[in-house]
Amino acid sequence: MMLQELVARAAGVHSARAAVCFDDCSGKPPASYTYATVVELAAELTAFLQKHCGHQGKCEIGLYCYPGINLPSWILGILQVPAAYSPIDPDAPPTISTYFMKKSNLQYILVENDKINKFRMSHAAFFDHNSSAIEHIGLTLFQMSSSNTDFSSEVGNVKSNCEPFKAVDNSQPGFTVCPDQTKVKTSEAGYMDAGHKDTLAYVLHTSGTTGIPKIVRVPHKCIVPNIQHLKCIFEITQEDVLFLASPLTFDPSVVELFMALTSGASILVVPNTVKMMPVELSAALFHHHHVTVLQATPTLLRSFGAHLIKSRVLSANTSLRVLALGGEAFPVLSLLKSWKHKENKTSIFNLYGITEVSSWATCYKIPEEVFSADFRTDFPIPLGSPLLGTKLEVRDANGSAVLEGEGQIFIGGEERICFLDDEVTVPLGTMRETGDFVRVKNAKLFFLGRKDNQIKRHSKRFNIEYLQQVAEDLCQVEACAVTWYQQEKLVLFVLPKDDFEERETFKELQKHLPAYAVPDEIVVIKALPLTAHGKVDIAELNKIYQNHLNSRRRDSKLSGAEELWERLQYLWKCVLGLPCDSTGISKDAVFLYSGGDSLKALRFHEEIEILVGKAVPGLLEVILSHSIEEVYRHILKMVFPDEEQLMNPDNVTKRKLRGNSGEDLHGKYIKLTSEGSLEITSGLIPFVALNRGNHFFPMNFTKSSMQPKNTVQVGVEPLQQPSFLHSKTLGVMKSHVQGSELENRILTLENNASTNDHSSVQQILAEGSHSSVAELALCVRWKSNTRKCVDASPLLIIPAKEEVSASVYVGSHSHAMQAIDLDLGEIKWEKTLGDRIESSACVSKCGNFIVVGCYDGLVYVLQRSDGEIHWTFVTEDTVKSSAVVDPSSGLVYIGSHDQHVYALDIYNKVCIWKLHCEGGAVFSSPCLSSFPHHLYVATLGGLLLAVNPV
Repeated sequence: MMLQELVARAAGVHSARAAVCFDDCSGKPPASYTYATVVELAAELTAFLQKHCGHQGKCEIGLYCYPGINLPSWILGILQVPAAYSPIDPDAPPTISTYFMKKSNLQYILVENDKINKFRMSHAAFFDHNSSAIEHIGLTLFQMSSSNTDFSSEVGNVKSNCEPFKAVDNSQPGFTVCPDQTKVKTSEAGYMDAGHKDTLAYVLHTSGTTGIPKIVRVPHKCIVPNIQHLKCIFEITQEDVLFLASPLTFDPSVVELFMALTSGASILVVPNTVKMMPVELSAALFHHHHVTVLQATPTLLRSFGAHLIKSRVLSANTSLRVLALGGEAFPVLSLLKSWKHKENKTSIFNLYGITEVSSWATCYKIPEEVFSADFRTDFPIPLGSPLLGTKLEVRDANGSAVLEGEGQIFIGGEERICFLDDEVTVPLGTMRETGDFVRVKNAKLFFLGRKDNQIKRHSKRFNIEYLQQVAEDLCQVEACAVTWYQQEKLVLFVLPKDDFEERETFKELQKHLPAYAVPDEIVVIKALPLTAHGKVDIAELNKIYQNHLNSRRRDSKLSGAEELWERLQYLWKCVLGLPCDSTGISKDAVFLYSGGDSLKALRFHEEIEILVGKAVPGLLEVILSHSIEEVYRHILKMVFPDEEQLMNPDNVTKRKLRGNSGEDLHGKYIKLTSEGSLEITSGLIPFVALNRGNHFFPMNFTKSSMQPKNTVQVGVEPLQQPSFLHSKTLGVMKSHVQGSELENRILTLENNASTNDHSSVQQILAEGSHSSVAELALCVRWKSNTRKCVDASPLLIIPAKEEVSASVYVGSHSHAMQAIDLDLGEIKWEKTLGDRIESSACVSKCGNFIVVGCYDGLVYVLQRSDGEIHWTFVTEDTVKSSAVVDPSSGLVYIGSHDQHVYALDIYNKVCIWKLHCEGGAVFSSPCLSSFPHHLYVATLGGLLLAVNPV
C-alpha cells in the first residue's frame, strides 16, 4: 500500500470534510479545501506531470515552495505520477540546495509561482523554464539544463566528510526488541531496489551539521508502517485537527501530514513566520483552530515559554488531546510536571527515530500517574517499544550485543529501509548505526545522548545532555542548552526565571554534578535559537558565545596595575564561590588552600586570560603553587613588561599603560626622516600583503603615491622569482623589474637621500643623520591561542591608512579563522568554519575580503573587517589548497581534493571555470605567473599543469 492510495481511500469516505486549512494569522478568514477538492487538484497536477515529464523507471520531482493551502494537492499530485517528491526549502542556503539537487540528480522541479524570481536567482544556471504556470495550482515546471546533465556523475565522486552510517548485516548478534504484532513480508530477492518506479515516496537530505549532507531516499514500504501504527497509538479519527509543525525537509512532516489525510482528519498549515511567534502561534493552534494532536520537538514546545504552556498548551481546558515530543532528548520529568496543569488530560508521548530510517522507530506513552504530586521526579523516561516493522539492537564498541548496560543503538527491519546517497539496492533487514547511546535496564532503553555529544573533559568521558538535564531541573532555569565550544569550553546557555542568579546557579550545579561536568561558563540568553527543524541551533549558540567573548575582551581593557589587582581579587572570589563583599583577599592566600581545585584553577586561568586579552605563559603553574600576590606579579610582568619595577599590592597606584614601549610601529614602513603619505585609489583599499613563501602583494597604490620624494625604492622580483633587497644603484634596481610590475612591487624606505643616490641600502641606514636606528633583537611580542594544530601559513595585511592597524589572518584545526592585531596581539575577530582549516588565506584584489578553503569542501569568502561570510563556494571534496588572486582580473584560483582547480569571481559569486586535473587531488596551492600569464597546478597524482587562466 502506498501513501497516495491510503489518502484516496480516506477521501472516498470523507469527501465533504475539510482536509486542509491554511491560516496566515493576519486577521483574514482562513482558507480550507475539502478532500474532494484536494483530490481533484492533485489529479490535475498528475496529468500535467505525466504529459511533460518524460521519465523512464523511477522519477523524483523537486518541490520548491512554502507551506500553503495547496501543499497536500501538490504532494499527492507528484506521488500519483508515480514519482517521489523532493522538498527544497526556499530559505535554505543556495549552496546546500544546489548540492541536494545535484546529488539527487533531479531532472524536474516544481516552483511555486511567487518564488520563481528567488529560484532563478539561486539556481538559474541549472534549470530551464519548461512550461507556463499550471492553471489553478500555482506552480511552474523547470527542467534540468542539458549543459548540466553530467551532474550526477560529478557528484557521484563526492566523499562525504561526515562518518557514513554503516549498513550492518542483520545476522549480527544484538539486543532485539520487536512488537509481537509485527509481520513483514520477506522479498525472495533478499534486497530492496530503489530503481523500481513505485518504490520511493520522498527524498530528503540530512541537516549537514557534521559535514556534507546525506541524501535519504525513502520507500513507501518504510514510511507507511509508521503512519498506520501511530494512527492507532494516537487513536486518530475524522474529528481530529493536526498541526503541520515540521518543515517539509524534516521527515516528521510526512507523519503529521499523512496521519491526518489518511484518517479523514484535518491538517492545519500556517506560514513559517508565524511558527516563530509563540503568542500568535499558540492562539492559532488552541484558540482559533482547536488543534487536538501536536507532534513537535521539545525545543519547539519550550519556545512557547512556561506561561503559554501552562495557560494554553497544557491547560485544564486545552483542546490538545495528544502531545508527541521527538527529535531531541525528552525533557526532564520535573520540568514537564511544572508545565502541566493538575487537571490537564493531554496524553504525552516520547518519540525516537532517525532520518536514515525514516521517520520514528519507538514510542512511549508517559503514564498518567507520574504527574501526581507524590510521584518521584527523577523517574527516567524510556524510549519505548519499537513501532510496526521496526527492529532495535544495542551494541558495544566491539559490535557485541548489550543486554544490560550501555551501548549504541542500531535501527532497521526487514522493509524499514532507506537508500543513502548513491545506494541503489540495500539488503532486507539492514541495520543502521544511529550515533545515539542508550542504557539497557530491565529490557528498557534509556537515552543517554548523541555520539557526537559525548565529550572527554578532564580525563572523564560523559554526554553533555547530562548537564542539560541537571540544569533544566533547577528552579531558576526556564530552559537551557549546552555546547562544547570548539571542543574546549563547556558552555551552558540559560533562559532564566525571574529569580535567576548566576552565582547561585553555579553552586546548585556543583551540588548535583561531578566536577568534570560543571560548565566553564553560564551565558544568559533571551530565547533559544532554533533550526528550521525546530531543534536547538548549536551553530547559532556558538556565534552568540563568540560575540559574548569578543564583548568581554573589549570590556576588559585594564587601565593599570591597580585595576588588575582589584579585578584579580574579584575573579578569585567568583571562581571559589566566596562572598563578593568589600573584604580583600590576603596577599598570602594560595588558591588550592582557599577551596580551589585543579578544575577551578583552569577556570580561573581562563578568566584571567580573557581579562588581560592575551595568553599568559606559565600562569597555571603559578596559580597552583603560589600566592595570589605571586599570581598578580606574574601577570603584571607579562602585561606591563615596560614597568620600571614590580608593584606591591599594598601600595599599588594607577599608571597609564604605555603603548609599544614608545615605539612608533605602524607596520606600514620604517620611518627614518620626513613624513610621507600614501594616496588612496578611490573606492579601493590600498594595502600590502605578505603570505606563504614570502609572496609580496601590494595593491591599489597610485604611481605617484608609490614614488614619493626623498625615498629609496627597493625592487622586488616578479611573482615567479624570489624576492630580495637589491644593494646596487636605483637605476640597476629598476632594470630588474619589468614595466608596470614596478608600480606594484615596491617597498619604500623614507630617507633624505636623493633618488639618484648610488649608496647601498645598508649605507643609507647607517648614514641617516636625523634618526637613530635601534639594535635588532628577537623577543615574543604576543601569542594567540588557536586551540589546535596550525598547518596554514599566516597572511599579513598592512593597510596604507595609518589609522587602520595591520592584521594577521590564520586558520586552525579547531575550525577557527582568526584576525589578530599585528601590534597588540589582540583578536579582532574569530570565525568558526565548518571543519578544520589547512588552507592558507589570501586577500582579494580590492582588499575587502579574505579567501580560505576548508575541510568541509567549501571555499569561504569572509569580510576582512568582521569575518562575516560574504560567499561560500561548494567544491565536492576537502579544500586544503591555498588560493591565489590574479592582480589583473581579480579572479581567485584554488584547488580541491575533488581533482579540480576553480576560477572564482567572488564579487558576482560565480565560478568562471573549473578544470579537471586528470587524476589526483589538488592539495598544492596554484602558482600564478605574470610573464607568461600562466597558472601552474600540481596534483597528488604526480602531474604539473600549466593552465591559461583567461
